[in-house]
Amino acid sequence: MTLKATMIVDKDFVIGNVDDRLYGSFIEHLGRAVYGGIYEPGHPEADARGFRQDVLRLVRELRVPIIRYPGGNFVSGYDWKDGIGPVDRRPRKLELAWRTVEPNLFGMNEFADWSKAAGSEVMWAINLGTQGIEDARNVVEYANHPSGSYWSDLRASHGYQQPHNIKTWCLGNEMDGPWQIGHKTAEEYGRSALEAAKVMKWVDPSIELVACGSSALGMPTFAEWEATVLDHTYDHVEYLSLHQYYGNHENDAPTFLARSLQMDEFIRSVSAICDYVKAKKRSKKRMYLSFDEWNVWFHSHASDKKLEPWQVAPPQLEDVYTLEDALVVGCMLISLLKHADRVKIACLAQLVNVIAPIMTKNGGAAWAQTIYYPFMHASLYGRGQALVPLAQSPKYDTKEITDVPYLESIAIHNEEAGEVTIFAVNRHLGESLPFEVDLRSFGTCTVLEHLVLEGADLKAVNTAESPDTVKPHASGGAKLDGARIEAALAPASWNVIRLSTRK
Repeated sequence: MTLKATMIVDKDFVIGNVDDRLYGSFIEHLGRAVYGGIYEPGHPEADARGFRQDVLRLVRELRVPIIRYPGGNFVSGYDWKDGIGPVDRRPRKLELAWRTVEPNLFGMNEFADWSKAAGSEVMWAINLGTQGIEDARNVVEYANHPSGSYWSDLRASHGYQQPHNIKTWCLGNEMDGPWQIGHKTAEEYGRSALEAAKVMKWVDPSIELVACGSSALGMPTFAEWEATVLDHTYDHVEYLSLHQYYGNHENDAPTFLARSLQMDEFIRSVSAICDYVKAKKRSKKRMYLSFDEWNVWFHSHASDKKLEPWQVAPPQLEDVYTLEDALVVGCMLISLLKHADRVKIACLAQLVNVIAPIMTKNGGAAWAQTIYYPFMHASLYGRGQALVPLAQSPKYDTKEITDVPYLESIAIHNEEAGEVTIFAVNRHLGESLPFEVDLRSFGTCTVLEHLVLEGADLKAVNTAESPDTVKPHASGGAKLDGARIEAALAPASWNVIRLSTRK
């Protein structure tokens, strides 16, 4: 088989505008995401509020536009009122989702402050597990109402005269899952979400809402859940959520690298269900998607089972990511961009310490994991319009997935910046992939840089002691021949080819 891949990029063949929120992330009160992650009073890098500045620097480099909080499974047993007001009066409680003790030293107001420092907006998830309609309206009033009511005046008494103006809200979390506190049937959740949505928008009509879709493609209620929930909520919400994680449990790299094809199918299926409900309701409204949990997650499963319960911020879900994982994350980012017309919000789950691109040591260093780099590249250079990838590539089969292209790629046109960026993964583990891109509609371009994340060891990781073991370089060597790019994509590599369209 001759290895060669080609792609035609035309500026008039547009998938859709890339919403900046596609590069969102997620912070849950889980493990060391908050305590020891973003918040650690007494750390040498902590400011007066306890915010770790080393972590904030790494977060700012990612340009994360929106962060989902405070959960996750945590939120279905969480009373947001426990995390406001004087810190010394806040209760310590047993947290049942992850079997820890929650000290409530950090809550809505602290997270709003931290998010501003990080340059991000807040995406707040409400509790529809143990709480309901009344609490849904109250938390919006506390967060967003200017003044003159009980909850807004209470916020002001806590030192926040100006409202937080949180514009995006999740109506619960994974309510289809039997593991969820307050698990509901689709009918029960649909009714609850509808009534919560109504009162929340009566308090603040400017907010946007995300209804819970299935917590994974493999759920037995998938599709029926989405259809039933949307039957209740279609006219009152703007987004339906998707969640998906992948792992390499069998140590089968070719299959693992192909998982993003299943992510594509998941998005297509949920889009079809949304359109079915739209047709059923004779609606003119288009339902968009919020892929508000996605990542690789499997490394920490064994160690998590050994944790003693009822600790404060134990090390949970602390996956140490490999180069191989970074390539899968790169493929998943490309999948999201391929559906930019439909997926408007996405949240890499999570941001710090818990299945995260950023890791820390309590009292010590912070560093970037391997998956940090494809996410950062996409966030920095993947803004604009996603273009239809007219690509041809040799393919391979695995026992589970067939017709897997060695090339995974997408092009983004940022007209304002005068740039085109091509993201490409070579899934071939042993051979370089010659890659040719036809840029006929752009005329003569200039190669700005060709970034590459690669390595001889797919299992290589970054640590506090060796934080730069897996790091991108700018020696990719892409060249222009008229209106064509020619590049050799290294085996098992993530590539970013940046081009200037300015004459």
